Amino acid sequence: MPPHHQDSALSRRRFLVTGAACAGALAVPAAVGTPCVAAATQYTLTATNNSTQFQDICLFQKAVGLGVPAALSLAWLTAPAHPGHTVTFTWSVDYSFVWALTGPLMSGIPFMDWEQAAADPDDQLRNQTGFDFDNGNYGFVPASGSGTPLGGLGVQILPGVPDDTASVGIGMDSSPVFAAQAVPGANLVFTPHPQYWITAGTFIRGEVLNVEEITNEAEIPYGNTFSMNAVLGKTNLWTVSATKS
Repeated sequence: MPPHHQDSALSRRRFLVTGAACAGALAVPAAVGTPCVAAATQYTLTATNNSTQFQDICLFQKAVGLGVPAALSLAWLTAPAHPGHTVTFTWSVDYSFVWALTGPLMSGIPFMDWEQAAADPDDQLRNQTGFDFDNGNYGFVPASGSGTPLGGLGVQILPGVPDDTASVGIGMDSSPVFAAQAVPGANLVFTPHPQYWITAGTFIRGEVLNVEEITNEAEIPYGNTFSMNAVLGKTNLWTVSATKS
């Protein structure tokens, strides 16, 4: 597991982490006087497994137009489902910066024991962060300058971060969505355009995906609704529809 920074020279005051991403992760309370933010719109997807076998239902997003060519998709939300069973996913479009100790980032490995920091692509004060390695500890630190344009989420990788050790990315609703290798000196600007996809098979939440190898996927086009249904049939094909009011 990555260190949780309790004794790091990168003190709790410097870290931007605002919530615990996993059991035992460092949680830093919001600053006094931080304005309350209105609740974001909640999306719902009800998925039914009508195939003949137990499968993990997996939601993911594709890195098309993300602006970071080396970014990889992660198994964002997952749930097990026996034949005939239904699972429900809910989320809101609340972004975060995420990082994990992954070694070389490649498909099939888990993006695990991750930590996060609050992010907002439409707020010039919260749309970028730095990522550093100091005194044996990794973590988010304040970014230098204000070069990330609105609509983007920027991560400045400081030169002291060792090669092929950690990965950084962005999450949605407190779960990692995309990750890229933390290359020392790189400035990664993620420009999210959420599009949601569903698949089924054997998946672990946070697993790095090779989306080119996924064959039974279906897009979930929300359009003017916030509630959708997806049914996996006996031939392992999806039927997607809006929830009837």
